[in-house]
Amino acid sequence: MVQLTLPKNSTLTKGKRWAAPEGSDPSRLKVFRVYRYDPENGANPRWDEYEVDTSKFGPMVLDALIYIKNTVDPTLTFRRSCREGICGSCAMNIGGRNTLACTHGWAEFGGTGKALAISPLPHMPVVKDLVPDLSLFYAQYDSIEPWLKTNTPEPDKEWLQSPVQREKLDGLYECILCACCSTSCPSYWWNQEKYLGPAALLQSYRWLADSRDEATGERLDAVEDPFKLYRCHTIMNCAQVCPKGLNPAKAIAETKKMLAARAG
Repeated sequence: MVQLTLPKNSTLTKGKRWAAPEGSDPSRLKVFRVYRYDPENGANPRWDEYEVDTSKFGPMVLDALIYIKNTVDPTLTFRRSCREGICGSCAMNIGGRNTLACTHGWAEFGGTGKALAISPLPHMPVVKDLVPDLSLFYAQYDSIEPWLKTNTPEPDKEWLQSPVQREKLDGLYECILCACCSTSCPSYWWNQEKYLGPAALLQSYRWLADSRDEATGERLDAVEDPFKLYRCHTIMNCAQVCPKGLNPAKAIAETKKMLAARAG
């Protein structure tokens, strides 16, 4: 039988527990179990537990993290930007599911009676605490050349599309590049260096579906590869976790259909 042994420095250890102040209302207390890792101290990653009074902050997981950082532990590190579920910078794994901390309420994960585990997006190098290294993810997005390519002279005003042509882009252009889909995909976990992943492939199809783009053959050539495209096995994790309700698996299937139609 094959036995796999993880490196010693990858083993999660028990961290510090931050108890709520004395006199706090027990019915309002909730424990947030947060992944902590600091590459500068050489220590193993750990789970720190923060017992906090939920009446002190807003309803979203991001509200809890901001409260913890501002009032309990200023060393906690995470990304955030807007509060409208558009930028995607606060993507993380919450309660075992990749999602945005700014759009999911902490009460959705068991209310005050259940501890909530929060960790960085899975299968990505960790910069610190809840911050993953997305360098490869962005490089893969860049590789699909996400801009309009044309050969004909530019029109005097704008490139025109019919309502039907424009409708084909719905469900594609809304992607916020949060990486929730790619980091939930087992095929991407095991083949990150070769498989482009759901997010990049959805963005690739966004230009293939655009009636104004004139580089269809070039774009199809770029993804026609056993790993870049065909590592997708339609597991559908990507569609289940997308915070915008998009379906990268469908976009990937449409790309495969285009390649099949071109071949014969």
